[in-house]
Amino acid sequence: MAPPSDINHFSHPCIYGDYSSSRSERRPSFMKWLSRLFKGGSNRGRGGRRLQEPDEENIAWRAPPRPFDDGSRAHNRENDDLGHAMSRSSAEDLKRPNAHEGYNWGTDNDDYGKALQAAYPPYNAAPYYPRDYRKICGGCNQEILYGNCLGCLDTYFHPDCFRCHACQYPITEREFSLSGKHPYHKSCFKELTHPKCEVCFQFIPINAAGLIEYRCHPFWSQKYCPSHEYDYTSRCCSCERLEPRNVKYYRLEDGRSLCMECMESAIIDTGDCQPLYHSIRDYYEGMNMKIGQQIPMLLVAREALNEAIVGEKNAVHHMPETRGICLSEEQTITSIHRKPRHGGHRRMTRTQNQMLVRRCEVTAILVLYGLPRLLTGAILAHELMHAWLRLKGYRNLNPEVEEGICQVLSYMWLESEVMPSTSAAAASSSYPSSSSSSSKKGAKSHVENKLGEFFLNQIANDSSPAYGGGFRAANEAVNKYGLRAILDHIRYTGLLPE
Repeated sequence: MAPPSDINHFSHPCIYGDYSSSRSERRPSFMKWLSRLFKGGSNRGRGGRRLQEPDEENIAWRAPPRPFDDGSRAHNRENDDLGHAMSRSSAEDLKRPNAHEGYNWGTDNDDYGKALQAAYPPYNAAPYYPRDYRKICGGCNQEILYGNCLGCLDTYFHPDCFRCHACQYPITEREFSLSGKHPYHKSCFKELTHPKCEVCFQFIPINAAGLIEYRCHPFWSQKYCPSHEYDYTSRCCSCERLEPRNVKYYRLEDGRSLCMECMESAIIDTGDCQPLYHSIRDYYEGMNMKIGQQIPMLLVAREALNEAIVGEKNAVHHMPETRGICLSEEQTITSIHRKPRHGGHRRMTRTQNQMLVRRCEVTAILVLYGLPRLLTGAILAHELMHAWLRLKGYRNLNPEVEEGICQVLSYMWLESEVMPSTSAAAASSSYPSSSSSSSKKGAKSHVENKLGEFFLNQIANDSSPAYGGGFRAANEAVNKYGLRAILDHIRYTGLLPE
């Protein structure tokens, strides 16, 4: 049967009558019932004539486009007018407003129409849904055909396809976090975005203002809770990093702590420090700044260094802690001469009292024990510059000038150790006859180089007026005029050039 949209008019009239066709022998049972119904019904044609019994072909909307037998047309000529009238009546029914709802076979009083409607019920087409209205899962990109689905940001998901972008497990909670177009479990999102303390490994708490407040080391980028600054958490005396809860720092006898990385290259015994001390003296000699006198060098504990500072006149203190000093007065110093020996949980160090007698303008150089090699060397380079200035007659210098130029020499030596190629070029440009001893040394580990960069950063960004401000002013002058010109200018004026 043709769809309703094709039924707009009749191309052929419905013809009723007997046909000389063998198909009449195969009439279905409901057609026989239909014939009996019309035989007993009222006359529907002109002049009160009874309608002929309809053939099977006459029930279709339009007659089949095959030629009819002329004899049959002649026999049914008397019914032509009736057929035309019924065709016009059916065409008018199609034009009615409800024609699109199904096939309209006649009025309520039309027995013939009722019979046809009973035989061929109206056709109701299934509703048409455009393809765009299909629900496509945003996880597997398959059509959601049945079952429950989830909707998020105009996208649908199978319940098992709505997964956390971090852990890839389905999100079954009623609340979740969203970052861009990616959903997360609230716990996973917090794990990814909320900073954790690198000391206690807990989420950094929110302060009274509802903000996440934490401290961060400017060089190591170690994030930690503000409370660890005053809850007696140990801090490495060399690199300044706080002690994490899952790592134990090395405890020195004087109460200081060392992280394991700094402990790897730490110098504890005075005898072990002598090669480093002589290599730095050679560095000075290579820059035509030979120190003729033999100046004693001792490694001491914190208490002995503090006592020496108190007994030294006109000493400049480096806060928060002084790590070395160049003595000019005669004193008795307790130095470290033995490495710590581990016996169970006890750490033993052997000390020795030594009387320092003044034979020149410099009595001795004292350095804290237990510091990494590069930091110990930087302190020695600084104190040896103090000794060189005093031995060469530089008197009563302003602290910013003296400490500044001493920090420049310390910085230059560190550069020669951490960055040999660049430091050698810088030294040769600032002091023509200088040489670098870095080529004689083996390659350092990544950990030691990183520590050297940290010590360089400490010198460059020191906030104290004498050590920080003095270094930056002296370093700028040395880069501009050269080291020899600056030393000569200081000798005659006591100041740094403008």
